[in-house]
Amino acid sequence: MNVLGSKKLKSASLTSALVLALGTAALAQTDANRSNTTPTNQSGTSTSDRSTSGTQQGTTSTSGTQQGTTSSSGSTTRTEATPGESSRTIASGEKVKIRGVVTRRDSETFTIQDENGVNTVVRLMDDTSVKTKGGFLRSGKNYGTTAILRGLGLEVEGRGDASGQLVANKVRFTDTELRVARSIGARVDPVESRVGTAENRIGQVEQNSQRLSGQLEELAAVSNAARGGAKAAQDTADSAIAGVNATNERISALDDYVPQQSVAVNFKVGSAVLQPEGKTQLDEIAKQAASAKGYVLEVGGFASADGSTEANRKLSQRRADSVIRYLVENHNIPLRRIITPYGYGEAQAVADNTTKEGRQQNRRVEVKVLVNRGIMQGSPNMTTPASTSSNPE
Repeated sequence: MNVLGSKKLKSASLTSALVLALGTAALAQTDANRSNTTPTNQSGTSTSDRSTSGTQQGTTSTSGTQQGTTSSSGSTTRTEATPGESSRTIASGEKVKIRGVVTRRDSETFTIQDENGVNTVVRLMDDTSVKTKGGFLRSGKNYGTTAILRGLGLEVEGRGDASGQLVANKVRFTDTELRVARSIGARVDPVESRVGTAENRIGQVEQNSQRLSGQLEELAAVSNAARGGAKAAQDTADSAIAGVNATNERISALDDYVPQQSVAVNFKVGSAVLQPEGKTQLDEIAKQAASAKGYVLEVGGFASADGSTEANRKLSQRRADSVIRYLVENHNIPLRRIITPYGYGEAQAVADNTTKEGRQQNRRVEVKVLVNRGIMQGSPNMTTPASTSSNPE
C-alpha cells in the first residue's frame, strides 16, 4: 500500500473540503444578509445596546439545477447542468454569469464551484475588472487579480473561449466575502504547510519501511538455517513494523490540535479594556501555555446583542486584540503561537441576551490552549529483542 500517495490524496481532499465549506458558509451568509432588512436605533454614548425589529422580506426561487447565462446577443438563456456533473464547458463566445466559491487558484486561472457543485475554470485577463460591490455611488473598490483567493464567494461574468473556459470580464464580491476569504487563507495555509512537512516525513518512513522489508527477507533466509535465528528475526520484524505503524500514526496526528485549557475573559458594557480579574485569568493561562509543547493559542472575541451588528463586530475584534496585546507584552508569547484573532460580534452567544446576566456572560473573549496531538503521543519505542541462539555459519 502506498502510504504517501494515500496521504497526499487525503490531505488535498481535506483542504479542498475545508476551503469549500468555509467559502460556501460565507456565501450563504452574504446572500442571507442581502435578503434581510434590519432597522437600527443608536443614541447617546451607547456602543453596545441595540434592539432589532422588522420582517425579513424577499425569497429566491431556483428551479432544478439550471444555471443562468447571458447569450452574446444580450438575451437571457438557461444552460442545463446535471447534479452529478463535476465541470462545465462554456461554448465559445457565449456570455455567462456565475456565482459561487473559489476552490482552486492558479497563476492565470481559478476554479469556481456553484451551488449545484459544478466547477467552472475562469481565465483572468489584463483588462479583467476586479472590484467590490457597493461603496461610494455604488462604484466599489478596485482590486488586483491577486485579491481572488480560495474560499472567496464571488460573481463572475464573461464569455467562453475556444478551450471551454470562461474568460472573465467582471469579477465582483463584497468586503465581507473578502475578509472571510483572507481569514480562510490564514487558517488553511499553515495547515497545508504542516501537511506537506508530514508527507515528506511519511516518504522517509516509506523508504525506511522498504529497507526493513529487505531486512525481513534476509532474516527469512537465515531462519531456514537456524530455528532460533528465525524467531529472533521475526521478533525484530514485528517490532520494526509496530514502530513504523506508530510513527505513521504520530505523523498523521501532527495536524490535529486538541484543546488543553480554556478561559473566558469578560468585559464591561461597550468596553475593550481588560479588568484586573481578566488579567489574572490571562496570567494563569499564559503560565499553563508556557509549560506545554507544540501549543498554539486560539483567541475569539464576542459581544452581547445590545448594539448594532457592525458595532458589535468591531467591539469584539478590539476585545480580542486587547487580550493578544496583553499576552504578548506581559508574557512574551510569540506571535507565531497565536492563531489569527477574530471578532465574532454577537454570534455564538453562550447565554440568553434578553437577561442582564446573560448579556454579561456574552461580553467575553475566549482563549484556548491547543496542543499538537502528534507531539503529545511521544516517540515510538522500537526495541530489538536479544538473540536466542548463535548465528548460523
